[in-house]
Amino acid sequence: MGVLRLVLRMSPVLALLAIWYIATSLGMIKPFLLPAPQTVAMRLWRDIATGQFALNAGLTMYRALMGFAIACLIGVPAGMLIASDRTVRWFCEPLISVGFPMPKIAFLPVFMLWFGVYDLSKIVMVSFAAIFTVVAAAEAGTRGVDRVLLWSARSMGASRAAVFWDVILPAAMPQFLTGIQIALPVSLITAVAAEMLMGGAGLGGAMLAAGNYADSPGVFAGIVETSLVGLLAVGGMTQLRRRLLRWHPEFNPR
Repeated sequence: MGVLRLVLRMSPVLALLAIWYIATSLGMIKPFLLPAPQTVAMRLWRDIATGQFALNAGLTMYRALMGFAIACLIGVPAGMLIASDRTVRWFCEPLISVGFPMPKIAFLPVFMLWFGVYDLSKIVMVSFAAIFTVVAAAEAGTRGVDRVLLWSARSMGASRAAVFWDVILPAAMPQFLTGIQIALPVSLITAVAAEMLMGGAGLGGAMLAAGNYADSPGVFAGIVETSLVGLLAVGGMTQLRRRLLRWHPEFNPR
């Protein structure tokens, strides 16, 4: 049953691969525009064997995770403060409303000017792209805590610290983690996009170099490599959520 369930879950991917293989085998699409899947697989294997994939993936994940961590460390407390203080909320909510739908990657030239063309500007770019989602989720989670729980805790003599750790944080944790789960792939996407625009080592830089040399298998291998890294990152975050919320009805249905 486990193998059958896995096959069923992967059936859309297998169907896409089958269509890709048939289209390229029959010559329906030129190899320059869409190389055969076996050609891309051979290029992917070569990148793995030579260590190029590990190097590029490591650099991209370093930039993405550093920016993501900074966004979480700043965004969660900021969102909770916005939810708790009316004056701070009055000042910050217009900024969040303007910044949330804004294309953050447009600020990359500014960050390059301020922080140079190396890792720092890419990490700042990732943090800037991810922080709005984290702040919004933290604010919504904090404001959504049941007031009856707060009143009950305070009426029983709980201190402010106890109310925060024992009531607010557990009640808002699902919303926090939802925002963080969204911010992680945003961080990875932004890191790859920044690398593609700035060049250099990394998954995005490798795809940019392959495109500049009309290396179609290299471009598609880069897409597959980025997808694999994203799949691992999202899967790890899902497992972390399951571990942190093992007490929650989400994972303990009645």
